[in-house]
Amino acid sequence: MDSVDLFRIFLRVAENGSFVRAAESLNRPASTVSAAVQALESRLGTRLFHRTTRSVSLTIDGNAFYTRCQTAVQYIEETENLFRSSSSEVTGTIRVDVPGRVGSHIIIPALPSFSRRHPAIKIELGVTDRNVNLAEEGIDCAVRVGQLENSGMVAKRLGYLSVINVASAEYIAESGRPATPGELCRHYSVGYASPTSGRKESFEWIDQGEVKRTVVNSILTVNSAEASIAACIAGMGILQIPAYDVSDQLSSGILCELMPEFRPRPLPVSILYPHRRHLSRPLRLFTDWLAPLLLGKMNLSNDEN
Repeated sequence: MDSVDLFRIFLRVAENGSFVRAAESLNRPASTVSAAVQALESRLGTRLFHRTTRSVSLTIDGNAFYTRCQTAVQYIEETENLFRSSSSEVTGTIRVDVPGRVGSHIIIPALPSFSRRHPAIKIELGVTDRNVNLAEEGIDCAVRVGQLENSGMVAKRLGYLSVINVASAEYIAESGRPATPGELCRHYSVGYASPTSGRKESFEWIDQGEVKRTVVNSILTVNSAEASIAACIAGMGILQIPAYDVSDQLSSGILCELMPEFRPRPLPVSILYPHRRHLSRPLRLFTDWLAPLLLGKMNLSNDEN
């Protein structure tokens, strides 16, 4: 077995945390996978995994090797794809991380069209509202909604996402319809806390070009967009949410927009990469397909205001 095969098997074991699951995903006997890792450890002169009866985890040396191994395999796959005559022949695996509703409601339903065009490209899609560390977790690219931290990542801005204030028809019938932020002291909001930091978001609006914020009482605080929409539909309070996320509920009358003159700032939407080096061909094909999909489905604008 050559070095490339050993590297690929090592990566699969590390990603699955199990020799058995790695073997199943590779369609190889578990004994072959175990022997390959042992051969690689012998060749490198170090242990790459801590092994117990229940789990497999990377050692310190294993963690250091993992990032380099990913890079090496990526370059090899890119070289193999260099002279392929058709994009449908391009092979490789890419790891992508996206917010929960973006993944579930936009990307996954559209993925069959990408796979028909590029059947040999495999995608490992993380769908979560948690901000992952791209470099540490081996993510090739991520979609981010909101202001980006100065993390050294490479960002491609796609556009800006309109955010609106909404409440259920039931809530409005019981509590009334606020006309200005000054009336929010008599209302409740659906609280949203960051799943990464736990920080609760304040209620925000733009007034004559100035960003203003206030705290609105909440009976319920959640940490996912999906849960916040469900809570708002249930009548738990007013919610600030991207307009595309609730377009169906607005059309049906389940939710109503409030205070359209006092919307919060639009949110930037970006594709994030962990480094500046040349993108692999599978990743470039995927992001070239992804960008116009997000622009259309999320109704992004070029205007920050």
